[in-house]
Amino acid sequence: MNRPKSMLVANIAWARETHEHTPGFFEALARGQNPRVLWIGCADSRVPAETITHCAPGELFVHRNIANLFHPDDDNSASVLEYAVRVLEVDHVIVCGHYGCGGVRASLLPPPADLPHVARRIAPLCAL
Repeated sequence: MNRPKSMLVANIAWARETHEHTPGFFEALARGQNPRVLWIGCADSRVPAETITHCAPGELFVHRNIANLFHPDDDNSASVLEYAVRVLEVDHVIVCGHYGCGGVRASLLPPPADLPHVARRIAPLCAL
């Protein structure tokens, strides 16, 4: 089975199991979210926020990117922060780094010419 198909099958199984073991789970999520934490983390697949914090869906408002950087002039990052603070009224903002971050490692090397978007993204970190 190819990976996307196996992921879909796993999602269907998860939804069925969750519905059976936690009645009302999906109905509660459908009514809205009330996370108390904005999590700004790295896009690295080894550090999924909900998994490493044992949080359930709806407990974290998550923004992930290369090297977990926050650029105030980046509309994506700024809109996440603005929404989390002004609409969701989160109590905490956590910026979480991790060991072995490729984005941080790349910032210590010459800018990757073959990855212009990554180079632009990590440029402020390179300047430190």
